[in-house]
Amino acid sequence: MKAAISSFVSSKNLNLQHSTSALSRSTLFHPNSNAISRRPSIPTSIPTKTHTRFGLTKKSHIHTTSFSSIMASSYNPEQARSPPAIPLPTPPVTKFKIGLCQLSVTADKERNIAHARKAIEEAAGKGAQLVLLPEIWNSPYSNDSFPVYAEDIDAGADASPSTAMLSEVSRLLKITIVGGSIPERSGDRLYNTCCVFGTDGKLKAKHRKIHLFDIDIPGKITFIESKTLTAGQSPTIVDTDVGCIGIGICYDIRFQELAMIYASRGAHLLCYPGAFNMTTGPLHWELLQRARAVDNQLYVATCSPARDAGAGYVAWGHSTLVGPFGEVLATTEHEETIIIAEIDYSILELRRTNLPLQKQRRGDLYQLVDIQRLNSQ
Repeated sequence: MKAAISSFVSSKNLNLQHSTSALSRSTLFHPNSNAISRRPSIPTSIPTKTHTRFGLTKKSHIHTTSFSSIMASSYNPEQARSPPAIPLPTPPVTKFKIGLCQLSVTADKERNIAHARKAIEEAAGKGAQLVLLPEIWNSPYSNDSFPVYAEDIDAGADASPSTAMLSEVSRLLKITIVGGSIPERSGDRLYNTCCVFGTDGKLKAKHRKIHLFDIDIPGKITFIESKTLTAGQSPTIVDTDVGCIGIGICYDIRFQELAMIYASRGAHLLCYPGAFNMTTGPLHWELLQRARAVDNQLYVATCSPARDAGAGYVAWGHSTLVGPFGEVLATTEHEETIIIAEIDYSILELRRTNLPLQKQRRGDLYQLVDIQRLNSQ
């Protein structure tokens, strides 16, 4: 196992990928840990309703210190998660630029790889320290194509030219790459897989799409990913030079539980390469991104392929960056383009102070339990 990461496969306590550089957090993953972020209440006085007496106007005040204490005491927010949520870690950078490369995808795999490399280089040239690629960027999106274009990522560069390119360009440009996704072959199984490469070009994490896109809307769209693909078994959160990132692929964004786990394990940013279609895209694409961001008070970045109206599967496009208040910070239409936007992690703490959801969780009423695989081999 590489020193840079700890894998879900080898983890014995919690099926989450995280960097071994964050060893100080390890005790926080234990269900019985009491290491919860607690901040002292700051006595403040806020005005309440105005009332009158003998024609004079007067404002009454209440002190929030006692209310905050009562709230925390009665709600028991620290009991709302098992294992307890860890405090938001201090990110290695406060501000940085992210590049979302909305790429056109063709049937020519070599062209797709070269084209993606050029887009990554352009994004880095514009200052991006993190680059996100689309879902299935080296292959047409179809069950017929997945077996043909699949690569054995674990077998090395010769067996996986797509990830070899990502490794090389991340090392040369000294950037972090969330490499969208490609079809992966592992033994007799196929996966929809996202690889994350660090600034040294090394593979930091590999996320296999957990929730497969099996959908049937009569007269609109039918697609059954499970005909060819196998579902991944591991949530993926990874420490990078631009912060702690939780990874999902397209349909994964629909499941808020996954995002909640990432948030409770210290994620600053969620990245979802995706390819929503022309039916669900207009209705749900932006809605789901904003929901995941505002529910968990963190950044959400998505990246789609550009739209090809003549393809068997037509993507909606609209790659987007959403802030922790659910605000759309940058987006685009359906054409091929590169979005460069700024992420400011100082906003996370501000928003969590504005809306102290973590302190308001009703631990007396419910509990959110992370996926745990005890004694797994």
